[in-house]
Amino acid sequence: MRTIYVMLIFCLLSSSILFANSDLQAQINSLTFANAAELAVAASSNLKHSRSSQALLEGAWKWGRRVYFPQMNISVSENDKLQQTGVDSFIKTYGVSLDQLVWDGGRISMSRKLEKMELNLSSVKLDRMADEIAESAIAAYRNVLSSRSILNIKKDALLVLEEQQKILKEEVSLGLALPVDLASANLSLADAKIDIYFLQLDLAEMEKQFAELLGLEVLPVLTEKVDINRSTALPAAFAAASLAREQNPGLNEMRHSIAKKQMELKYASRIWIPTLKLNGNFSLSGQYYPLTRYNWSVGFSIDFSNPWFQNRFGMNSGWERSAFNLYDKTAILQNSLTPLPDPSSSFNKKQAKLSLALEQDNFNIILDQIGRTAFNAIEKCALAEQKRLLAISAAALGNERYYIEELRLSLGHITRLKLMETLIEQTQKEIAVVEAATALLEAERELERFLDLQPGELIKIATMPTETKEK
Repeated sequence: MRTIYVMLIFCLLSSSILFANSDLQAQINSLTFANAAELAVAASSNLKHSRSSQALLEGAWKWGRRVYFPQMNISVSENDKLQQTGVDSFIKTYGVSLDQLVWDGGRISMSRKLEKMELNLSSVKLDRMADEIAESAIAAYRNVLSSRSILNIKKDALLVLEEQQKILKEEVSLGLALPVDLASANLSLADAKIDIYFLQLDLAEMEKQFAELLGLEVLPVLTEKVDINRSTALPAAFAAASLAREQNPGLNEMRHSIAKKQMELKYASRIWIPTLKLNGNFSLSGQYYPLTRYNWSVGFSIDFSNPWFQNRFGMNSGWERSAFNLYDKTAILQNSLTPLPDPSSSFNKKQAKLSLALEQDNFNIILDQIGRTAFNAIEKCALAEQKRLLAISAAALGNERYYIEELRLSLGHITRLKLMETLIEQTQKEIAVVEAATALLEAERELERFLDLQPGELIKIATMPTETKEK
């Protein structure tokens, strides 16, 4: 029975691993913009190292809570004295002391909050770093798609040019065309082949770098396409400006920075508040074991510190058992004054105020500009859309012109070389359409990044009801 159970468990584990691997393989076999961004972020070694460092810092910050608990100190000492004229002594002492912070005006709490804000800022920067990595993957994805589309256009044009060159070659052999036209056609055909060859080399290197960025050995199938007929859907300018004021990455980082500056000012303003601590001590001493002498004491200490003077006052009271089994009561009063310990620190509060004011002014300036920036980004997308439409219209007119040139060739009004030149011009217009569609994708992604949106989420904002946008 035990063997059967082991075999069943092994089969279940194997099946779960196979299903997991199949799901991962299915994800890698087809790649979208979002998948590419996720894979690039997961494959970045620098980001992994930075996140590991961030986790260590956060763990250290959690252990910092230890400051709120009593601080214990255990000491062991042996004082051996060998005298030439007196009695030797071997005094052994074991002691335990406790210090407990009671009140410091909230400075430790604010200091921990400042450390937490630093960690939050570091986390925000890590998120920005991840966004940059994801954006580089999306840009590489777009470049590969654009290059592939352009390569296909040039290959299709090359096939047509080769057919026309064959026909022209027959016409020259029949005396219907000039040899110089054939030579020019051969040069044009050679130039087209060279362009395709260099484009293939560039595309191969581009695909290799893209695969390395994703942490893959072989580039999977790219499901996204450069759709030259896809029109853009843009949100209203006021809706984009409102959304940018809420979740623009740069503004959010500045908000964290302002909150940190405010806490620094609050911390600098409370430096004059005294610190109160309680302390207790207990020790055993004697020359021989078991140790018979002991003493204990409890007390408090108050520390007044500011840039102009530092005053420490402490009091301890307790009992002590001596070697003659006598119980003695002890009390200690201590007071120390240090004038002008750090006069330059008196400017810390003013410096914190200036730093906060500067950060707030910068934030207000960017907040005022955010609406214009959003409008410009939308205008850029609109111009890219117009460029795409114009490129499509130019390509359509180029097709009509090519058809007319074919008719003129059949009527003998132009040479076949002229038709081939028209085809090359039409190829450039079709490439311009692909480039315009790619530029539109880039402009849309730039707007999405400005609004802190994921790839493809711009249409969700554009199709929102007007009432929702106004809110």
